[in-house]
Amino acid sequence: MPRPTAFEHHRYVGDKRTQRVYDLDLVDVDEDVARAVADIMAAESFLAFAPDTLAEARNRGYRPDRATRAAAD
Repeated sequence: MPRPTAFEHHRYVGDKRTQRVYDLDLVDVDEDVARAVADIMAAESFLAFAPDTLAEARNRGYRPDRATRAAAD
């Protein structure tokens, strides 16, 4: 799955339903992330963070998914 065009300049996207944040750099690498991002886009339940950092996502109450957490370590 290619990176969603609405987020071509963003790295992280959050799912408002589950309060999870996903790393869009992993969309081409991890099937689970690609599936989750496709679901978020279809449901239109996404959120971008400014500044575009994992720390800001956590600041807003979002938790990184498994793949994003592993990539950050």
